[in-house]
Amino acid sequence: MTTLYLVRHGETVDNVNQILQGQGQGELNENGIRQAEALREQLRDHHVDVFVASDLQRSIDTCRIIAAPHGLPVETTALLRERDWGDFTGMFIPDLQGLEWPPNVETLEQMQLRARNFLTYLKTAYRDRVIVAVGHGIINKAIQSVYYKKPMNEIPRMTNAEMRVLML
Repeated sequence: MTTLYLVRHGETVDNVNQILQGQGQGELNENGIRQAEALREQLRDHHVDVFVASDLQRSIDTCRIIAAPHGLPVETTALLRERDWGDFTGMFIPDLQGLEWPPNVETLEQMQLRARNFLTYLKTAYRDRVIVAVGHGIINKAIQSVYYKKPMNEIPRMTNAEMRVLML
């Protein structure tokens, strides 16, 4: 059985400022670094075979902090990227209320396909391994939606540096 520790990246400067990061790189703030360090301590004595992160900097940085005591590299994949918010990327979230969504926003169906591909990749490449995967709030929700076979709106939101365990 493959064990997946699914993690959301630590808090970022843009999270605090309510900026929609989407597929922008993002930068952990001091609190986000502390959150990742706390998770590192929680996982320090757990056996982990592989660390995987979104290819966006906020997830890579979170994953590197968690992986440090294990001495393993962090692999990256675009499959774990956050939702592409298209023209909304970089905007102040409260300003988006009531606006019509631009056509270049990634759909929930597209996200779930990416999530399904990510889970298939893990089951194929890392069968019977223990994986820590650091992604983002909405893609992690899509992964859990596929895993539990539930609509995304029934999956509870993950907080920064929160970890959930899935058995694949």
